[in-house]
Amino acid sequence: MIYQRSSALFAEAQQYIPGGVNSPVRAFKAVGGDPIFVKEAKGAYLFDEDGNRLIDYIASWGPLILGHAYPPVVDAIVNSAKKGTSYGIPTALETKIAKLAVSMVPNIDKIRFVNSGTEACMSAVRLARGFTGKERIIKFAGCYHGHSDAFLIQAGSGAVTFGTPNSPGVTKGTAKDTLLARYNDLENVEALFRSNEGEIAAIIIEPVPGNMGCILPREGFLEGLRSLCDAHDALLIFDEVMTGFRLAKGGAQELLDIDADIVTFGKVIGGGLPVGAFAARNEIMSHLAPEGPVYQAGTLSGNPLAMNAGFTMLKALNDAPEVFDSLENKTAYLHEGIANVLEKNGVVHRINRLGSMVSVHFTNTPVVDFETAAKGNNDTFKRYFHGMLSEGVYLPPSAFESYFLNDAISYEDLDFTIDALRKVVKML
Repeated sequence: MIYQRSSALFAEAQQYIPGGVNSPVRAFKAVGGDPIFVKEAKGAYLFDEDGNRLIDYIASWGPLILGHAYPPVVDAIVNSAKKGTSYGIPTALETKIAKLAVSMVPNIDKIRFVNSGTEACMSAVRLARGFTGKERIIKFAGCYHGHSDAFLIQAGSGAVTFGTPNSPGVTKGTAKDTLLARYNDLENVEALFRSNEGEIAAIIIEPVPGNMGCILPREGFLEGLRSLCDAHDALLIFDEVMTGFRLAKGGAQELLDIDADIVTFGKVIGGGLPVGAFAARNEIMSHLAPEGPVYQAGTLSGNPLAMNAGFTMLKALNDAPEVFDSLENKTAYLHEGIANVLEKNGVVHRINRLGSMVSVHFTNTPVVDFETAAKGNNDTFKRYFHGMLSEGVYLPPSAFESYFLNDAISYEDLDFTIDALRKVVKML
């Protein structure tokens, strides 16, 4: 495929936008080469500025469960825009979608809409601190909760040391209140609680991480976190920006049968528009302004475009829950097809999958956390990514990202993808 137009647009963009992109992963730094520029998308496909059609396996990083430009959502956005794009004043629609979301997700009574997953996670942590009266939080290496200062932390010198900033601009004072743990390592988390007795407000975790590939929680791990939080009067925050309304109607809480204290959501609830939310039971949400002392606000929060699109998307999922089985079956079919091709050609690999999330790792080590994910052969991944791209398949441009299938992808598209790998595997 030819990408001359995309390369020219990237060169121009770098003159006016830092790095030529508005989110770093788009720059192809992890895989090399110039990023493609998309002109439009429909259903399962991206159409770039050079006229290439690509099967899309990122779905705008998760929210487009029913495919690009899903007609009912597009109609909802258009009809809403005709009435105004933002009011900064309450609308009945906000209550309508809140009522629907609360009915779909277990263990929540109230929900507050914000403008992004980052904002949702930032607000959830503030609420947890305000509710518990404690300041420190535990997060996990490889779990991404947005770019708020408290989350941009790397490991210190030992398992129970304080974190240190991994981005300029994040202060050491902020970093000292974030403790870093290893995903799937319950003993490590127990040690952090022992070393910081009475000081930990919350654990925040992606119950099924998607930012070090798709990582599955070991049996008993999430249950263990729930027990630790109960024992130490800390809150358990599930970051379901990726998994919420994707793994099941009620997200990972429903699928894995674990109750979190606070849950955050992302762009699924806006039908792909910029939106986020956090939710909890009444006793926690009552601490939120204007009802309580924990402040959070946003002029565009609950804006009518996102709320109308989100209600339409959630209603479609609620009315047709069989979509989750459809997505899981398609993802399993893709998993089996990729595994067969790689195995027959002797390519060392591991594939992780849950629901409609899947990732391929070029390593012979089970991938259970960030450390094991980092052992993958990145040179092989680069060849894999670019080979598939040249065949018309768009995969996440990083070995540390999950694939997200959308239900517009057909079995013919899946067969096309598997056939493309048969051509590419000779390069790996």
